[in-house]
Amino acid sequence: MRAAVGCGVRRSGNSWAGAAYPAFSTDVLAAPAVDQTFVEAWKKVAPNIEPPKTPLAFMKPRPPTPSSIPAKLTVNFVLPYQSEISNKEVDMVIIPATTGQMGVLPGHVATIAELKPGLLSVHEGNAVTKYFVSSGFAFIHANSYTDIAAVEAVPLDQIDPSLVQKGLADFTEKLSLAATEIEKAEAQIGVDVHSALNAALTG
Repeated sequence: MRAAVGCGVRRSGNSWAGAAYPAFSTDVLAAPAVDQTFVEAWKKVAPNIEPPKTPLAFMKPRPPTPSSIPAKLTVNFVLPYQSEISNKEVDMVIIPATTGQMGVLPGHVATIAELKPGLLSVHEGNAVTKYFVSSGFAFIHANSYTDIAAVEAVPLDQIDPSLVQKGLADFTEKLSLAATEIEKAEAQIGVDVHSALNAALTG
């Protein structure tokens, strides 16, 4: 049923055509929540001590879903060691999802997409900023916010094409000479990543 959301079926609250469904994992609570089950279990064990806060208590609520589609998409793009983009309003992002290149515009339906090695582009008017990402996830919220978490990302203009070609040749040779399944798998990953890098640079 949820696949129908992307096919023009409108969602009101957490229901489609009158049938109730649980919330998307990308839906954000109106206010920080208390894990009531945990609190009740804690009070049975230690009734005289205040229970510690759980992760739910620290979640920042997203702005509510607007009644009309905003003109801009708000993007957060983070890596394990730094934030590349924080609460920036852009026109569109194109992400390398495992299902193919996915364009995200304001008003996109709530979606979680796994990323594969490929080109991530951020569009602001006529300006386009391009990154090569290795893997990760994109969390697209119904309120025109998109959070992108990548394991590794490099601005495309910082990549040396000659090193990419050399790496592709090296891993292709390793794949042809691989004697064990582990060696084949490692070499194939190298070929796939360098092929994606090469495609990003030449495309």
